[in-house]
Amino acid sequence: MEKNNKIYVAGHRGLVGAAILRQLDREGFSNIVTRTHAELDLCHQSAVQTFFEKEKPEFVILAAAKVGGIHANNTYPADFIYKNMMIEANVVDASYQNNVKQLLFLGSSCIYPRLAEQPMREESLLTSELESTNEPYAIAKIAGIKLCESYNRQYGTDYRSVMPTNLYGQGDNFHPENSHVIPALIRRFHEAKLNGDKQVSVWGTGNAKREFLHVDDMAAASLFVLQLDDDVYKANTEAMLSHINIGTGLDCSIRDMAETIKKVVGFEGELVFDTSKPDGPPRKLLDVSRLKAMGWQSSISLEQGLSLTYQWFVENEGRFRA
Repeated sequence: MEKNNKIYVAGHRGLVGAAILRQLDREGFSNIVTRTHAELDLCHQSAVQTFFEKEKPEFVILAAAKVGGIHANNTYPADFIYKNMMIEANVVDASYQNNVKQLLFLGSSCIYPRLAEQPMREESLLTSELESTNEPYAIAKIAGIKLCESYNRQYGTDYRSVMPTNLYGQGDNFHPENSHVIPALIRRFHEAKLNGDKQVSVWGTGNAKREFLHVDDMAAASLFVLQLDDDVYKANTEAMLSHINIGTGLDCSIRDMAETIKKVVGFEGELVFDTSKPDGPPRKLLDVSRLKAMGWQSSISLEQGLSLTYQWFVENEGRFRA
């Protein structure tokens, strides 16, 4: 990629897309094309085709998605499968129809089976049952991987897929019910501190283990993969295995993560675990050996990343008030 190449970032206002924009700016790319949802609904095929025909981007980073935590996935399963599959199909096909040089599709570690061997290797895809709480979203993301693979096989395109682990950071969704675990707990601990509450409730037993990656690390890794020489990328992937895991290679229990947030926020009360709520998969840790072999590894620790995220939340708290 040259610094003046025209790059379309789909989903630039989301957690992932905003981080991609920051990373592109840091690396000196300036010819960036974006559209808000109001300007371009990626679920509408004709609108997407018209946009690509007019703008003719040379590179596409597909970060647009319908996302949410366990509660949102359980409540809106039709939205999660339909909207994500439409976005992926429309953008991938429009990229092919308009001669895009490269496309990067961003997926999720939830594509892997619920009881996949840990750490989860890329080869674990489609080997057994998915986690039921987010199956519609996972199936949509698997479809995105297979779209990229299929266009590569049939048309010789260069469409790459990266599968980040659980992400958090500046610009996250801090909705009290529809957010992921880290932003939900940051908000819960912060409000409890302000209210002088004596305890904070955390969903589940606290025993489930998760891997967390700061979104700025994810963005750096994504552009690293997109800019790899074709020979290097292909040497670390195989036919029918075109996706690359992005993570830290380290995990921790939800209990330990909550204790770290408690420390960062400065809440002095007690943690209470609501065991009536689901834990989700018992463990989710990605095998990131392929990415490390290519020459990239994460650099932002969990406590450092949580501190940056909490600082951003406090500075932007007004926008999250109900």
